[in-house]
Amino acid sequence: MTANRLDEIHIVCELRCETADRERVRELALQFVEPARAEEGCLYYNLHQKQGEPNTFLIIDGWANQAAVDSHSQNAHVASVMKELGPLLTFGPVLTFTTRVSD
Repeated sequence: MTANRLDEIHIVCELRCETADRERVRELALQFVEPARAEEGCLYYNLHQKQGEPNTFLIIDGWANQAAVDSHSQNAHVASVMKELGPLLTFGPVLTFTTRVSD
């Protein structure tokens, strides 16, 4: 594994909501995707919905390094979407930060 890959940070962000808010939460969470993908250092950024638990969404994203993660977390767009999304959540956002072990 190259040193560059050792710098990568991969994140799983879990969000949960009530059934009544599910479609709005989905719409809002989708607003993160394209802007994040355009950010410098973004390796990938995807929204998933948990099978069997449709009120649970996962954002799974990868970043080239800690500086890219820091820049993303300070992005005004993220804060803007979270203003509306946050009150609709029953759980989260819970972030799990990982580094790659395998090639």
